[in-house]
Amino acid sequence: MRGTRAVALLALGSFAMGTDAYAMAGLLPAIGSDLHVPVSLAGQSVTAFTLCYALAAPLLSAVLARWGTRTVLVTALVVFVLANAGTALTGSYAGLLGTRALAGAGAGLFTPAAATAAGALVPPERRGRALGLVLGGMSAGTVLGVPLGLLVAGHSGWRTALWLITGLGTVALLGVATRLPAVRGATAPSLGARARALARPRVAVVVAVTFTQTVASLGLYTYLEPVLRRSADIGSAVPYLWVWGIGGVCGSLLAGTLVDRSGRPALLAVVLLGTLGAALLALPWAGGPPGLIMLPLLVWGAVGWAFVVPQQHRLLGGDGEGGAAAIGLNSSATYLGGAVGSALGGLALARGLDARWLPLPAAGVACAGVLLHLTAVRVLARRTADPARTTGRTTGHAKGTGAADATAAEALERNAP
Repeated sequence: MRGTRAVALLALGSFAMGTDAYAMAGLLPAIGSDLHVPVSLAGQSVTAFTLCYALAAPLLSAVLARWGTRTVLVTALVVFVLANAGTALTGSYAGLLGTRALAGAGAGLFTPAAATAAGALVPPERRGRALGLVLGGMSAGTVLGVPLGLLVAGHSGWRTALWLITGLGTVALLGVATRLPAVRGATAPSLGARARALARPRVAVVVAVTFTQTVASLGLYTYLEPVLRRSADIGSAVPYLWVWGIGGVCGSLLAGTLVDRSGRPALLAVVLLGTLGAALLALPWAGGPPGLIMLPLLVWGAVGWAFVVPQQHRLLGGDGEGGAAAIGLNSSATYLGGAVGSALGGLALARGLDARWLPLPAAGVACAGVLLHLTAVRVLARRTADPARTTGRTTGHAKGTGAADATAAEALERNAP
């Protein structure tokens, strides 16, 4: 019971992180108006958050690993709470960027440490549920936290929404500081382990494909509110963001079952990425009939969140620190892609692109990810098959050749991105 309560505190922290990360997309117009900057510039606050999240996860986790997991979690929550309070109080664009960067660093430090702590606080037979609860807290933030934050912002202003997030973080901070037991046996992978993991072709390809997916998905999500207003006649973006979040929760819950039943996470990942591209491609033309635009939003949310499950499954082939390092790299690629996508989206809007058409380049990036995946499959197949065929020829026996070909096929199955 003690471990369950501790995991619930970690899930509350993840809920605050998810709300903070995704609510900003609906607050950008109000923030831009208040600080007298266009939405394209206000969107760079999301770039600052996600970029620092991507950098903080590997760097700070490795540097602070000797502090102990509980100390790292408390430090991350202190930084997160102070940064969000700073965002709520800021009166300048520079202050907005600085505080959002600091909040991203706190979130990037908290999330992997929370997942590590959750796995260490419960018995092995309950570890999967504990991890699901902590990671589910972040996706729940998109379904409950984001609409709640936007409703509060609609009545009391965007700063009140930031105070709400600050309050959630404060409750999690007090709980973790006073109720979380000591966490033993939980260590973050070193920077050297991450570098060695990235040097493996299979890991590098998976991480690169994840990067393209998040450039398309999270990058476009930053500007979803102006995209919706230009594509459809909507009064409030809240119901549409809610639909996107509901799709995300459903997708993340169903993806694990699909991976287990199919046994082919690589195929599932490329299908999800292609479906994402199709959903984004449909957005500019789905705004005519009332409510129709919710369909591609639902699909986008579902496949966008589901995509992470087969990707992580493919990276768990590494043992011990190697597997953890690969997962850490994939997490960093996720938020680095979001940072690059939001930066490019803001640049496109600043150069005069109508927000209605912003989903089209995002869909193009998703399609590029599919091509990268398929090309890598072919290259790795050739790389693993050629040495095996050479070995088979040198034996001079048909049986040897058949065994070599079988070995090549097995290697391809292991290395297929």
